[in-house]
Amino acid sequence: MLNAGKRNVIGILIDAVDYEAAVESVFQANRERRSFAVSALAVHGVMTGVLDPEQKFRLNHFDLLVPDGQPVRWLLNRLYHTKLRDRVYGPNLTLKICARAAEEGLPVYFYGSTPEVLVALKESLATTAPGLVIAGMEASKFRKLTSREKSAIADRIRSSGASLVFAGLGCPKQEVFAYEFCEVLSMPIVAVGAAFPFLAGLIPQAPPWMQNAGLEWLFRLTSEPKRLWRRYLYLNPAYLCLGVMQALGISRFSTDGKPPVGEVLHG
Repeated sequence: MLNAGKRNVIGILIDAVDYEAAVESVFQANRERRSFAVSALAVHGVMTGVLDPEQKFRLNHFDLLVPDGQPVRWLLNRLYHTKLRDRVYGPNLTLKICARAAEEGLPVYFYGSTPEVLVALKESLATTAPGLVIAGMEASKFRKLTSREKSAIADRIRSSGASLVFAGLGCPKQEVFAYEFCEVLSMPIVAVGAAFPFLAGLIPQAPPWMQNAGLEWLFRLTSEPKRLWRRYLYLNPAYLCLGVMQALGISRFSTDGKPPVGEVLHG
């Protein structure tokens, strides 16, 4: 188990952890019945914080930010010699947490995506995480919530008996959701991006060789070019440039951010 703590990656505090340490941290928080915000960040997620000071503040107040993307792991290893052998990929992290929850008999809640994805995800998890108790599943509203709706969602999650929540709203909405709901839910909230449709089998994942080579972004770009071209063709080169500047000592990156003015209430 490797947990080398938080490290500054172009201004975002990424945890140098492996799967085992990440899963254990989630269940330690569950045992202690405390709020615990987790997100699996690839380059896109890191850059949302770099470009938005309020998002930087949110991310840097998460309890655990794991290196979902290979380029994030590579930069951690280059800057801090953390010796991480693998990234902590959101879909795999989800499966490992679900397997542990099934083993311990702890119910989980899924919030986000569409009803169709959630139905397929439930069917898939019956095979990939046998024995998992799903306390509830709730699709995204695909709009901002009212304060009353936020309270109602929190009440439903608490009354379901869930021990932890998976949020699948897409980056950066799910990180905003986790940050804003942490104060009202005394349990881990794990933001896992596209894990819902990936694990449901509705969106293909990149082959292992592309994932290992850090080319998952290219696979996804060719699969969804209209939706993702701006993200990858702008943010990836920007991340590379900033990472090189940090590695060469040309620039230092503050982790301060700016406290958000009010709640966004993505739902």
